[in-house]
Amino acid sequence: MNGAVARLGERADPEEDEIRVDGRRLGAEPRSYWLLHKPKNVLTTTRDPFAEEAGRRTVLELLPPAARRTRLYPVGRLDLDSEGLLLLTNDGDLAQALLHPSHGCEREYRVEVWGRLTSETARQLARGVELDDGPTQPCRVRSVGYDRARDASRLVLILREGRKRQIRRALLALGHPVRRLVRVRMGPLRLGELPSGRARPLTAHEERALLRFARSARSSTASDARGTGADSRSARVRARGRRKPQRFR
Repeated sequence: MNGAVARLGERADPEEDEIRVDGRRLGAEPRSYWLLHKPKNVLTTTRDPFAEEAGRRTVLELLPPAARRTRLYPVGRLDLDSEGLLLLTNDGDLAQALLHPSHGCEREYRVEVWGRLTSETARQLARGVELDDGPTQPCRVRSVGYDRARDASRLVLILREGRKRQIRRALLALGHPVRRLVRVRMGPLRLGELPSGRARPLTAHEERALLRFARSARSSTASDARGTGADSRSARVRARGRRKPQRFR
């Protein structure tokens, strides 16, 4: 590695380090970005040891052969019963930028629940719901409608956090079990008209928008961290300045 023999336990970055095996240089794997419309009863994982006996598939099995030649990983999760937009990529930095809680990447969902969701319940959902692992963060609730014939309400939720089965648990706590849940947006990416079970590579425009979003999220977090550090130092300086002078005897 970089002209020296690598030792056990050493790590390398193929994009910055020169790595050779038997004299042949290894290059970084090209970045790949795929958008999948995940159906119900498909696992958001790269491997399921119980797939055959359980009669279920993983999201990787829905990708065309061209995509499966690259080691792709899902960004975030959609539970087994949920549907919609799922991004798969081999770009770890991008995945981190989208998933890190401090970056506040928006996820938009179309949700159908049992029962009539009142305006007050919708406001309560928007303010936050107390769950066994703590209250949910405030979110936006839009387009609440009720179908009397089916006794079901439809709404659009926009969240900035992604705890496990958060939407289902919050609505169940409010007395409205989820009937159907579809993610239609993640950051700048939209599901659009992509059919269920189909996947496609991102367009050049989508890829640029996604990378721009990730850069903005990372730089914003870095600026906040620098500001917090500066504020903390200023506070310490002010605190030192307020100390009473030491008296000498």
